[in-house]
Amino acid sequence: MAVLPKQNELGFFEIRLESIGGLGANLAGKMLAEAGVVGSGFNGVSFSSYGSEKKGSPVKAHIRFCDLETNIRDTTPVERPHIVGVFHENLSKTVNVISGIYEDSVVLVNSSKSTDLLKQKMNLAAGTLAVVDATGIALEENNRVNMAMLGGLFRLCSFLDFEHMKGIIRKSLEKKYPQAVEPALRTFQRGYDEVKFQTYALPEGETMPQPTRWDVPSLGYETQPIGGMIINPGNSVLKDISISRQGMMPHFDDEKCIHCAACDTACPDFCFVWEEQPDKKGRPQMFLQGIDYQYCKGCLKCVVACPTEALASERETDGYGEEHRVPHKFAWAKAN
Repeated sequence: MAVLPKQNELGFFEIRLESIGGLGANLAGKMLAEAGVVGSGFNGVSFSSYGSEKKGSPVKAHIRFCDLETNIRDTTPVERPHIVGVFHENLSKTVNVISGIYEDSVVLVNSSKSTDLLKQKMNLAAGTLAVVDATGIALEENNRVNMAMLGGLFRLCSFLDFEHMKGIIRKSLEKKYPQAVEPALRTFQRGYDEVKFQTYALPEGETMPQPTRWDVPSLGYETQPIGGMIINPGNSVLKDISISRQGMMPHFDDEKCIHCAACDTACPDFCFVWEEQPDKKGRPQMFLQGIDYQYCKGCLKCVVACPTEALASERETDGYGEEHRVPHKFAWAKAN
């Protein structure tokens, strides 16, 4: 019988998945729990934390395992995870994805960056950093990011039956989507095989940061203005929604652009930057200057709408958005 590698004071081995809507973390958590309960004989539970947000908003999935002798009476969010799966590396811009980890916890990140760069980006004090390019694998195999991340998570959870998980994938897809079975299995296998690890020891004299609650609202009965009025404008103009991109983004070719504004009409997030300039006859016209990638969530509706192929769908590479961003000129849209 499989044995859990470690347990907290309640007897639980806990996993937290940090993701955005649309990447399939909720399904991955359910499949992970099913593999532990049905395939390896543990008690287990899986649930997710999300509201009525749209695709691209932060999502958390929580999984707990324990021995059969231990009852699970705790369905609170996982605050002290033994394993964290980060489905989108840019979540660390706005979410403390490593909150509550132990000194020996493992953090699996969907990224093509080196472990040293990710350690610095996420302010990781200590632990094991595991990296897999789940987005690249999914694009190459024409499949979903969650299958590659699930493979990486199984690499970290040696107490789970790898072959049993393949059976779960096959069973869940073969009736409705038989053509997706083999790509999903390949993606899962590559996620398992292509994980890279690096362990960082806690510097002498330092302690691990205390966990922070993510579900505490900024306005409550003690902190809201008198009368319960929210006086700040409800606007997303200051937000950076680049974390919503799922691996693809529009690339702009100024030489092909005819400034027809079809892209701006299709864009739901005010990404395109325009400037009034004289045309060849000296008449004032609006000319497209570029894309403010701070507001681009990668929906690619602009690419479909463009009649001249001035906008192309390309794989997002590290730093491209920052390097090619054309900021809006109104005072509120300043880079964070």
